[in-house]
Parts: sequence; C-alpha cells; structure tokens
Amino acid sequence: NGLPLVASRVTGFVTEYVFVSVPLFVLMACTMERSGVARDLYDAMYILAGRLRGGVAVQTLIVAVFMAAMTGIIGGEIVLLGLLALPQMLRLNYDRSLAIGTICAGGSLGTLIPPSVVLIVYGLTANVSIGDLFVAGAIPGMLLASFYLIYILIRCYLDPTLGPIPSAQERDISGAEKLRLLKGLLLPFLVIVWVLGSIYGGIASVTEAAGIGVAGALLSAAIRKELNFQLIKGALLQTMQTVGMLIWLTFGANALIGIYNIMGGTNYMKGLITGLPVEPIVIILIMMGVLLVMGTFMDWIGICLLTMPIFVPVIIALGFDPIWFGILFTMNMQVSYLTPPFGPACFYLKGVAPPDISLSQIFGAMWPFIGLQIIGLALVLYFPQIALWLPSALR
Repeated sequence: NGLPLVASRVTGFVTEYVFVSVPLFVLMACTMERSGVARDLYDAMYILAGRLRGGVAVQTLIVAVFMAAMTGIIGGEIVLLGLLALPQMLRLNYDRSLAIGTICAGGSLGTLIPPSVVLIVYGLTANVSIGDLFVAGAIPGMLLASFYLIYILIRCYLDPTLGPIPSAQERDISGAEKLRLLKGLLLPFLVIVWVLGSIYGGIASVTEAAGIGVAGALLSAAIRKELNFQLIKGALLQTMQTVGMLIWLTFGANALIGIYNIMGGTNYMKGLITGLPVEPIVIILIMMGVLLVMGTFMDWIGICLLTMPIFVPVIIALGFDPIWFGILFTMNMQVSYLTPPFGPACFYLKGVAPPDISLSQIFGAMWPFIGLQIIGLALVLYFPQIALWLPSALR
C-alpha cells in the first residue's frame, strides 16, 4: 500500500494549480533576459548612479533588484550581471572583491524578492499562501538590498580607490541620450507592476499573474523588435532544462517524505521536538543552524522538500507563523548561495569571469555580504513584524 501513496504524493504535488506558476515565471525570466532588457536597465541606471563613488556597483545593485522582481531565478541573473557589470567595474579599476561580491549578493536577491521560485516551492511544501509569502518577502528583500547599498557607499567613501568615479568625459551624457536611456526603464517597470500589482491588489492569483508576466515579457520583446523564433525557442529550451531539474528533484524528495510519513516520522519528530525542555526560540535557532549547514552542500530545493515537511508542523505546534518561517528559510537559502564549498552564485559568476579571477578569489569576496545576510536574518528572526506587517496590512 505504500507505493500508491508515494505515487499519489508525487502526482498531487506536481499537479497543483499553483505549481504551474513555476515554469511560467521561469519562461518570463528567460524571455526578459534574451530580449536585452537587462542591458537597457543597466545603461539607464548609469544616469542615477554614475557620478557617485562606487556608482557602478550601486548601479549594478539597483539593476539586480529590478531583475529579481522580474525573474525570480538566480543563475541567469548572476550570469547577466557578470557579463554586463564585471567588465565595466574592472575597466574602471574597481576593487575586485567589491565588484565580485556586489554581483553575487545582488544576484542572490532573487531568492527573496517576489516573484521568487523558492517562495513558491516553500508555499507548496508548507501548504501556505504563496501570495502572502510574496508580500512578506518584499520588505526583507529591500532591507538586504539597503544593507548592500550602504556597505558599498561607506566602503567607497572611506577608500575612494575601491570604486573610482568615471572620467568627466564618460559622465557627460546629452539630454537626448538620457531620454533614450530612461525609456529603457519603462518596459521592465511596467512588467513588474503588471505582475506584482495584480497579486498584491488581489486581481489575479499567483499562477494567473505568472501568465500575465509571460505575456508582458513577450510584448516587451515585440515592442523592442527582439521577438523572433530563435528567442522563443531559446527561452523555451532554457525553461525546460531549469524546470525539468526541479521536477525530478521534487519526485525524489516527495517519495522519500511519503515513506517517512507512512512510518509516522512527522508525528514522532513533532512530539519529540515540542517536548524538549527549552524555549521555542532555541528550537528555531537550531533549525536555522541545520539549514545553514545543509546549505553548504545541498541545493535549496532538496533542503526545502526534505526539511520543511518536518519543520513546519513543529513551527505551527510551537505557535509560530509559517509565513514568517518561510521568509527565514528563504533568507537562509540566500546565504547558502554564497557560502563555500557549494555556493552556486560563485560558480555561476566564475563561468563568465575573466580567467585571471580564481574561484578562491570569488569565494573570498563573499564573506562581508554573507555577514550582512546573517544580520538581516537575525533581524527578521527577532523582529517578525519586518516580514509579517505588510501581509497583515494588506489583508
């Protein structure tokens, strides 16, 4: 009787209506990446940040926030930023560690800023509202982006050689050119408002908003005269490769958890942990430690599918909000994207970085940003309203 139950768990998970949003958001991201939107965004941000010390790093970080709000996936975002921003910062003699850390940390914001695929999978696994998770992730995501921004500006103010200002000739942009560059902000901004506004405003479900996003991405590509068969083919192939991996991992993890539940594992662990003679916050801290350690050698989806069916019932039994815990989990996975030896963000960047930048240099550049991520995680842990205020205000 166990095998049919395992099969029903697997099919039940992947046939969830909300799960359809995963390939749709990935397709939206792939279409936006291939249509040149990131390049236009990057050029437009130069108007706002080009005159600052560390301005190109600031420009890169702002683009990363925009891209996170348009894509929800990390790998492609870091590769794009590595191709666009890293050569520019190296040409201007930026400190290599600052340049590398900005790209990887900024690119990892896609785990938290909606529409995040990580939040979607957590919501399906924990059986909580994905719309509420998207709303809850907005403020913590912007909090981390603000930490990175302040860190870059302070370091470049204290040591101007870390982020030199471009020459006067490079900063001199005509009015017509500024207008052209600012037009590059319009389409990405409309797509973000189109997708997130429909979710936050209660106009569309997450899956419907994902479909709206795909339509917006295709329309943007058509307006830019970039829409063609090759773009659609490439975006579809990339989507199938990304989602195919997620689905197979989902099959395996759900089968394992199904067997675990049949054996009574969930009830046993819930009774064992809730019966410990310690404060509930200590249990949360232990869970965070387990997730941090697992993040050094496992991918986020495996961690989510293996641990959340065990952790979330305990969290609810202890009286905590699973939405808040979902944001903590997602911020924890953001740390794992930068942490050696696994650190996927570092490997993504290494694939497009100049040959003289070693993997050890990239990993070494991550530590200040990992520290900022842990500070952000601690703030949300001890002040849950950072994550929960906006969902409660919009209800």
